[in-house]
Amino acid sequence: MPIRVLPEQVASQIAAGEVVERPSSVVKELVENSIDAGARDVQVETRAGGKRFIRVSDDGDGVPAAEVEIAFHRHATSKLVTAEDLARITTLGFRGEALASIAAVSRVTFVTRSADEPMGTLLRVEGGQVTALQESGRPPGTSVTVEDLFFNVPARRKFLRTERTERRHIDAWLTRYGLAYPGLRVTLSHDGRTVFQSPGNDRLRDVMIAVYGLEVGAAVLQIVPEEPPPEVRVSGFVSPPALHRANRSYITLFVNGRWVQDAGLTYAVIQAYHTLLPSGRYPLAVVMVDLPPADVDVNVHPAKSEVRFRDGDAVFRAVQKAVRRTLLQRSPVPITPSAPPATWPTETSAASQRREQLAHLRPRQSDRQFQFEQRPAVGAPGESVLAAATERLPPLRVVGQIGGTYVVAEGPEGLYLIDQHAAHERVLFERLLAERERAEVVSQALLNPQSVDLSPEAAGMLEEHRETLDSLGFEIEPFGGATVLVRALPALVAEQNSDPLQVLEDVAAALVVGDAPLSGRVEEAVARQVCKRFAIKAGQVMTTAEMEELIRALEGCTNPRTCPHGRPTMIHLSVAQLAREFGR
Repeated sequence: MPIRVLPEQVASQIAAGEVVERPSSVVKELVENSIDAGARDVQVETRAGGKRFIRVSDDGDGVPAAEVEIAFHRHATSKLVTAEDLARITTLGFRGEALASIAAVSRVTFVTRSADEPMGTLLRVEGGQVTALQESGRPPGTSVTVEDLFFNVPARRKFLRTERTERRHIDAWLTRYGLAYPGLRVTLSHDGRTVFQSPGNDRLRDVMIAVYGLEVGAAVLQIVPEEPPPEVRVSGFVSPPALHRANRSYITLFVNGRWVQDAGLTYAVIQAYHTLLPSGRYPLAVVMVDLPPADVDVNVHPAKSEVRFRDGDAVFRAVQKAVRRTLLQRSPVPITPSAPPATWPTETSAASQRREQLAHLRPRQSDRQFQFEQRPAVGAPGESVLAAATERLPPLRVVGQIGGTYVVAEGPEGLYLIDQHAAHERVLFERLLAERERAEVVSQALLNPQSVDLSPEAAGMLEEHRETLDSLGFEIEPFGGATVLVRALPALVAEQNSDPLQVLEDVAAALVVGDAPLSGRVEEAVARQVCKRFAIKAGQVMTTAEMEELIRALEGCTNPRTCPHGRPTMIHLSVAQLAREFGR
């Protein structure tokens, strides 16, 4: 095939793929333009998850009539003139690709009016071709309507996800901009229903209340500023140690007003909580980093979601110190050592609750052999089902417990040290999924249905996977905006009298992980998270009967040697190993 220059229209559609990945990409680019135009009020409307219709309206500066058509030319921008200007970028957009890319793969209606002009201008572009240009009356500002996204690129359109998934991605972007710009009033509506509105009063805590709910917004700690102000300034809010989440997705980072994904800065926030959080739990944080534009390169990623720092170590230290300083000075919870107490508590009334919890796991006994009913083999993330069912435990005799954490048992092949939390996770996990396979999950209705305020992204995630949650014993329904009504919970959860907000936040976090490639089935991701929260904890003293009940249930599991997350449940010391250690 000979080498040839692609037609301009084809080249534009190819280039659009780097900027416009899905409906949320359109929303992101248009809202960034509104912010750069000095808008104080931005309204976003979508239909069908943004596939059919997106409209972003603002009260910003607007575009002069003479520049409207030019704005849709590729690389047309008012943000920079020379390559040297890249080192001084203070705006969110600068490449001049967004409008041209969006117009190349959709039908766009662009209506704008500069405050200096008596009339506005209307421009229609379809598949990159201008179809109308005329005067139009409207207040100062801009309204961009994008219809039939990817109508002329069907190969791209078929890769879009469900409407609920696309709405969730839009929710995530809009809430980030609300957090990054507390003085900006952001309103988001899906299919005529308002789902999010930031107050626009320049108070970040109020925006966090709108995003995460009153309980979180009231509890978070404002980052203590450093005096005198350093070159790298860190501000925002972080959660106290008592408030934590199941994964890192609740750590939101902004650099000079731009949302970024940066593993180093995320780790800096987590490291500041060293010894303050339970294992496997993460803080909630909204951290703003401001530094001279010349010290950060924003021209790294096509979506501008990654940046490169001139001195990354200095920024890391600034974030870590600011968060740690805030926790030490303002946290209402005293710092506690991570080591276990020197003496262990005696058995309390909690033992009876754990006994009831374990009683649900009692296997059938036949001819002195403990067996579970037939169930599908379920393994840890990424493992094959065949591998999961290859080896069961031999019969074990409980000897005792060490440190309230490990069960000591004897078997025909030697000594077994069993992590009670990991083992109980495995038992609960297989029980829950086996019940789901048989459509026998026990669900417990709440005496009084509870309304729970979630973040828009979490509420969207739960709505997207509502059928899966129903099959696992959850009964929830939308209750307006980002509020859901909880009518029933799995019996495993309800028995613990758990806070529905904490449970649903954890489930939403598990669904975020479950949405990623190679993460396994969504229902397994939810089950793993639920079982992790409600399994017996390390440090809990168990009676001999409880330990025996747990071991019998573990013996009946198809994959007893690892927890659902892949961590070992036990250490086996064979008789031969013990003999070698004792020099026999």
